[in-house]
Amino acid sequence: MSHSPLVIAIDGPSGSGKSSVSRAVAARLGLAYLDTGATYRAATWWCLHEGIDLSDAAAVVAAVRAMPLAMGVDPGREVLEVGGADVRGDIRQTWISEAVSAVATNLEVRAELRRRQRETIDAERADGFSAGRGIVAEGRDITTVVAPDADVRILLTASEEARLARRARELHGEDGAEAVAATRDQVVRRDRDDATVSQFEVAADGVVTVDSSMLDLEGTIGAVLDVVTRRTAGRRAVDGDGDR
Repeated sequence: MSHSPLVIAIDGPSGSGKSSVSRAVAARLGLAYLDTGATYRAATWWCLHEGIDLSDAAAVVAAVRAMPLAMGVDPGREVLEVGGADVRGDIRQTWISEAVSAVATNLEVRAELRRRQRETIDAERADGFSAGRGIVAEGRDITTVVAPDADVRILLTASEEARLARRARELHGEDGAEAVAATRDQVVRRDRDDATVSQFEVAADGVVTVDSSMLDLEGTIGAVLDVVTRRTAGRRAVDGDGDR
């Protein structure tokens, strides 16, 4: 019996492990992967590259609507280009992290990027002759706005202490007191700003919460795969490395 392609949506606060876990789950289940947070970072890079004043909301919207974005969905090969420039490294830099909230909290920008995100998801879930392979999409609004009809919806969370330590290791290579302090503003402020336009701290109805505070990466991947297996039981056989 054939099944429509599987769509998995994963939301959660900064430092909860969304990107690493979602990419790994997509790879193990043979699905496409969409990092929606990268689209906001790419939009920020584009606006700054074009000399746009981020406080000029209308100019930011116009720039983002015109942004020539090329984004791959292969979990094993990241592709992210804006205007032909490879921005994979730049968008993770501190100068983007410090500026992205000004773009990400612009409601018209969010509407434009959600539209692009939905197009990507729809292309991978298409039924029929040109069926997609399914997709794991992660980031703000995924479980409630972008893909509320996803087959599996997960809120991946963790304590603030765990999230700060992870982001400190990612950015500074260690999680001592100084590294955590240097990371706090980036994580806590970004979540506070985004919370004004997006709900990602409490699971909506039908969304399963996975708390990764006491789990390492492999344990978190396993917990998410367990949810996928339970939620898709009787709908689709999950095989290979994803069979748990």
